[in-house]
Amino acid sequence: MASGFFQQVWRLVGQIPKGRVASYGQIAALLGNPRAARTVGWAMHSCPAELDLPWHRVINSKGKISLDADYAGGDLQQQLLEAEGVQIGYNGVIDMQKYGWQPLPDKVVLP
Repeated sequence: MASGFFQQVWRLVGQIPKGRVASYGQIAALLGNPRAARTVGWAMHSCPAELDLPWHRVINSKGKISLDADYAGGDLQQQLLEAEGVQIGYNGVIDMQKYGWQPLPDKVVLP
């Protein structure tokens, strides 16, 4: 059974719009736990497939895909982001100024 925090993460990640990305730390901060970025990662790893969340829109604080391209789905994540119009630089960095999700506080539905 997922913890309340995991469920909050999943609900918030479901609000990230197409063509935008958010970092693990940003998700944690929006949920009032700015030091819980790793826990957000664990929540995403534990997410039930039937929730059909846009998991690929969550990246690390450096603007990079955290998953290994050769092993754990990083290549798929890159393909999904690029299909939404997110450009990934030659160094693997996503421009957070351009593609970062900046939700208006009154538009985010917090769990």
